[in-house]
Amino acid sequence: MNGQVPVDELISSAAQAAGGWLGALPVALVATGADGTVVRWNQVAQELLGYTPPQMLGRNIADLLHPGADRSLGRSLWEAAASGRGVMGTVTAWHRDGHPLEVEIWASPVSDRQHGSTVLVFAADAHAARRIRGSSAVWDGLFARSPVGIAILDTQLRFLQVNAALEAMNGLPESAHVGRRLAEILPEVNALEMEEAMRQVLETGKPVLDRRRVGRTPSEPDHDRVWSCSYVRVEDPARMPIGVIASLVDITEQQRDHVEAEAGRRRLALLSEASIRVGSSLDLERTAQELADLAVPRLADAVTVDVLDALARGDEPGMGLTGGAALRRLGRAPLSGSRVTDILAPLGRTLTFPATAPYTQALAARQPFLIARLDEQAVAPAARHTAKPAQLLTAGVHSFVMAPLVARESVLGVATFYRTRPVGPFTAEDVTLAGELAARAALSIDNARLYHREHETAVILQRSMLPQHITPPPGIEVSHRYLPASDVNEVGGDWYDVLALSGGKAALLIGDVMGHGIAAAAVMGRLSASVRSLSRLDLSPVRLLHQLEAALADLAEPMLATFLYVVCDPATGRCTVTRAGHPPPALALPDGTVRLLDTPPGVPLGVGGIAFTPTEVEVPPGSLLVLYTDGLIEARGSDLDERLAELTQLLADPQRQLDHLCDSLITHLVPAAADDDIALMVARVGG
Repeated sequence: MNGQVPVDELISSAAQAAGGWLGALPVALVATGADGTVVRWNQVAQELLGYTPPQMLGRNIADLLHPGADRSLGRSLWEAAASGRGVMGTVTAWHRDGHPLEVEIWASPVSDRQHGSTVLVFAADAHAARRIRGSSAVWDGLFARSPVGIAILDTQLRFLQVNAALEAMNGLPESAHVGRRLAEILPEVNALEMEEAMRQVLETGKPVLDRRRVGRTPSEPDHDRVWSCSYVRVEDPARMPIGVIASLVDITEQQRDHVEAEAGRRRLALLSEASIRVGSSLDLERTAQELADLAVPRLADAVTVDVLDALARGDEPGMGLTGGAALRRLGRAPLSGSRVTDILAPLGRTLTFPATAPYTQALAARQPFLIARLDEQAVAPAARHTAKPAQLLTAGVHSFVMAPLVARESVLGVATFYRTRPVGPFTAEDVTLAGELAARAALSIDNARLYHREHETAVILQRSMLPQHITPPPGIEVSHRYLPASDVNEVGGDWYDVLALSGGKAALLIGDVMGHGIAAAAVMGRLSASVRSLSRLDLSPVRLLHQLEAALADLAEPMLATFLYVVCDPATGRCTVTRAGHPPPALALPDGTVRLLDTPPGVPLGVGGIAFTPTEVEVPPGSLLVLYTDGLIEARGSDLDERLAELTQLLADPQRQLDHLCDSLITHLVPAAADDDIALMVARVGG
């Protein structure tokens, strides 16, 4: 120190230095003469030891020290300082209240014109000093070595200090930070949002945690990164804000994992919904539209679904695509209000593509085709065939995927996904998802194709095995109807017939093979032929039914069938009714009385071990016998007894023409598509 500096100025400077440690440690400043007499005693000294300046000025500083070793140590420390050497040590002083206080002191001689040789003494509570030094060491270590980015900013949000970790995150040295705001040095992050959070912390004093900073920094200018930022206010002893401490953790990888996991969850949800929504109807057009509706907007902004024209016409898909492709548009979303779909062909339009067109090539490759970034160069190959790609580019399409519809190794069509939103191009994961959706839809479309083919085959087989021309014997008038089920799974083995027997008698018969589809229709044909052959042998009804059971037993797989066999003599009106698990016939008398014939029901053919019991019935001339299968009287959600009562009510006018009566029964009892096959036969006996 220069000896010409007044001690008052030294004390003032020392006071400022002592308060520079963010005001954390109160430091007493004392000045003594060469003999140890106290000449200065500041306010902090009074707060530390309890003595006022008048009580200490003029007293020897040694009077404050503990008797014994501490007093000797204190005197030796002061003497060393007075001799011209700075000293530091810890002594025990007496507080004015009478208790000892451990004090850490720093002493140094100074020259003063007013007091001559003077010793300047700094004193502080030793425990507080050690605590401050410890926390400072921890802070310095944390600041310097922490992998967490740390910055100290002033109340104007200008950087005062940054640690090495933050320098690495931002790609800028500390010198580029100090004195500047975040928005000035990192314009490619959401700096304004972060500064607003820091102002909130300064105003309220409440920390802000996990606020996301997103963008690019000079450390990695080509990739976006994500940081979790937390802000805490720094206060002076009066709890006034003096700055903000910011801590940043790079969470880019965790965020990417979270985004990928969330995207995976959305993909699984979409596929799960596709398994429920797409293809439930087994209708070609509806399945195609369901795929388009499902993908918009969760995967694409517009979608078209095109199916081979041959398939849409009900024909087989064909052998290949070497000659080009004719596709019919069966799905499109959105149906309206989209610039993209307004450019594209409408529903129902058949589109023809030559063998060299990209559409045809994508179909032939049987693999999803991606154009991640659509531009003039990308649309150039297709532009030779159509102006649509250039128009789509003008409409804002920047990325698209074509996913062929392939099922059972057959190409059925293609689904095309267009993206216009600024969410980036289709990714590899998007292409995989589009392919999975297309595969599910393709399987449903192929199932619909097979369904229609099997339905038509079963109906053709069923009709071909029914009697084409029924010629009843004299005295019996017959009308009949067959209505196939609307569902291929329900087209089965219903049949009826009228056979001439010896003695002018006739056999009225109706049956229902338990099962559906082509197999049931084939068994029905076998039973029908067997009955015609057996009837020529003039067998009794019971023996005939046992022979039919034997025919069923010869099948590779067991089958059951219900059967109703009525032998009628129109000359006498006597009829023999034998049932094998079949619904009872109805008898409508000429006077309008209608009843179900109460005969033993028996069991279906094929069960075996149960005797069949014929029942004799007198049928007056002009009466009606009505034979039917269960498809006429059974309906979902309806009581069977109520349906039978409705049947008998419809037969209350037996004088009507038989054709009109058959139509009336079908119209009233089956107003919608049939859930099951229906066979119906009405016979007027005598009269």
